Amino acid sequence: MKLITSIGILLLIVISIPIKAGDEFCGVSNTAFMASESLRFKVYYTVASVYFAAGDATFTCNIEHLGGKVVYHVVGSGQSNSFVDNFFKVRDKYESYIDTGSLQPYKFIRNVDEGGYKKYENVSFNKTSNTAITTDGVFKVPACVQDVISAIYYARNINFRGLKLNDTIPFSMFLDNQVYNLYIRYLGKEIIKTKYGKFRAIKFKPLLIKGTIFEGGEKMTVWISDDPNHIPLHVESPISVGSVKVDMMDFRNRRSPLSSLLDVR
Repeated sequence: MKLITSIGILLLIVISIPIKAGDEFCGVSNTAFMASESLRFKVYYTVASVYFAAGDATFTCNIEHLGGKVVYHVVGSGQSNSFVDNFFKVRDKYESYIDTGSLQPYKFIRNVDEGGYKKYENVSFNKTSNTAITTDGVFKVPACVQDVISAIYYARNINFRGLKLNDTIPFSMFLDNQVYNLYIRYLGKEIIKTKYGKFRAIKFKPLLIKGTIFEGGEKMTVWISDDPNHIPLHVESPISVGSVKVDMMDFRNRRSPLSSLLDVR
């Protein structure tokens, strides 16, 4: 997984369902976002103590119909900037069609071009047989499995109230014809300063899938807004060379007041 694929994992973690620690979250209704919401992020890299902007990512959500069902159509796209294009050009697009009632995915499309590596993936989820159908075959999946994009919006409805420090919340994700059993480790709340402003935030660490940029394990830290929107605000992680940071730069059409915002830069 490279630059924007990593953003999918970075933001998958971006989160806020009254559940107990140790229970897999499943069957949640949406209280965190609305159709027409859009979020914009900027990605920064630090290599040999040099800090520079590397690219941008956007997420949009709209209401559509798929097979006679009303769904959220969420599109996550990312691209490297002109400087990074000189040595590692990235043009990625992810799409998920998500049930508006259960927030379970029906369809996932991944179309990536990362430094010359290209991949197209089209996955249909059958919730009756608990299978994922791809161009490579049919794969058995858990009942509450998510894709990279649906997991972001599903997980934004987790309620961290009642959790203790270091409690974990497990979940499963289907990617590259495999089911990954992951979790989020709750680390409490704190004030954080970002490129956008100062926020009250919820802090946690996700268990990451090992890829070409990120090492596996709990080395990434994520902060989300401590309000009903649970907007991803800031992400930090070491990578194979240097470190990466992601900052929320803009949001549109939020569902609830951004009460966690303390000061705008």
